[in-house]
Amino acid sequence: MSKTISEVQAILQVEPGICRILLHKFKWNKDRLLDKFYEHSDTTEFLAEAQVIPKTSSSEEAAGSSAPPPGGDAECDVCCSMTRLSGLACAHRACDECWKAYLTEKIVDVGQSEIECMMMDCKLLIEDEKVMSYITDPFVIAAYRKLIISSYVETNSQLKWCPGAGCGKAVKGEPSDREPAVCTCGERFCFACAQDWHDPLSCRHMKMWRKKCSDDSETLNWINANTKPCPKCSVTIEKNGGCNHMSCKSSSCRYEFCWLCLGDWKNHAQCNRYVEDDNKTDSRSLSRKNLQRYLFYYNRFMAHQNSMKLEGKLYAKVEVKMDLMQALSMSWIEVQFLRRAVDALCECRRTLKYAYAFAYYLEANNMTTLFETNQSDLELATEQLSGMLEGDLEDNDLAELKRKVQDKYRYVELRRKKMLDHCAEGVELDSWVFCE
Repeated sequence: MSKTISEVQAILQVEPGICRILLHKFKWNKDRLLDKFYEHSDTTEFLAEAQVIPKTSSSEEAAGSSAPPPGGDAECDVCCSMTRLSGLACAHRACDECWKAYLTEKIVDVGQSEIECMMMDCKLLIEDEKVMSYITDPFVIAAYRKLIISSYVETNSQLKWCPGAGCGKAVKGEPSDREPAVCTCGERFCFACAQDWHDPLSCRHMKMWRKKCSDDSETLNWINANTKPCPKCSVTIEKNGGCNHMSCKSSSCRYEFCWLCLGDWKNHAQCNRYVEDDNKTDSRSLSRKNLQRYLFYYNRFMAHQNSMKLEGKLYAKVEVKMDLMQALSMSWIEVQFLRRAVDALCECRRTLKYAYAFAYYLEANNMTTLFETNQSDLELATEQLSGMLEGDLEDNDLAELKRKVQDKYRYVELRRKKMLDHCAEGVELDSWVFCE
């Protein structure tokens, strides 16, 4: 950031704080800033349009009305006290305490790093050097510097804050990157949207899925688990007792039915045999059908997310096994296959998790069928690897154990790559049909 400011300052010949504000306006694209600068024949006009120096007319008007008498104190227009006044290039003046209070509020309470003059209708931006001359509290100074750095990162298309808990580092990359951004803290994320790495799900569908989950999941899960539609009038009914003999409370219905099979209670005999539902097309049936479809994908999404969390414990288990194998005959390098296997397992869980969100938005067609086949193959192989790591590490034949684990984690990596390649190919050829 400082290097870019220095390069611009060498050309524009203005204060570093003004250069920083100009670069912020152009999203820290130095070339765009300089191109715009060279389009203007008058440097003063360019700087005035950017609000970093006052326009001549407003400056003269302000000077005539707000300048203090020479050699003495004047009345502050803000707090009305008689004291020494100071101000900006726009000639709007106030006492130091008022400037300090104004800037502290903008920095601490509002969180602004680009602060306008406090006077009404004046749009002049206060350069960093002037801000730092007024604030003296170390907390406010640190907050202002943090805001400057944050504005640099957040307006720079090649930088993103690491979303890792408590990390606080910035990562450099490109929004078009198809590989996850990796921070030195170990966090892997999508550089374009700064969310968890979500391949094969697009950033747009990731945003839609997150919103749907936050809006619907708790309510829909409860509705699905605790209510059913009346078979006669389709009113949603909550079961509030242990008996499966239900009576619709609608005054126009009063239908009595079995909670389990939804059959007429008067003719009810047994309902232990599964029968396919009729194809209903009324709005309530379609709404419940959509709910059940969403819950199908959501429950599997959450299942892999929970498995991913639980399988994080495998690292401790394999560490013990790796120490044991080294104590017997193997070197440190030779036992790293166990750690790589757990890494592969966690990556497959992550991919499968977002694969279900991806599948939720797909229209049913041949491409979807092929995707689901690849997904099923990956899921089966992932579960086999998970079972092997959780239960088959007691094999005393270390060479055989290493062969089995390596074969399996290499296979799941192959299946994962095959599924993701198929998804990427569909995106490039615009073959996917999404239901929004």
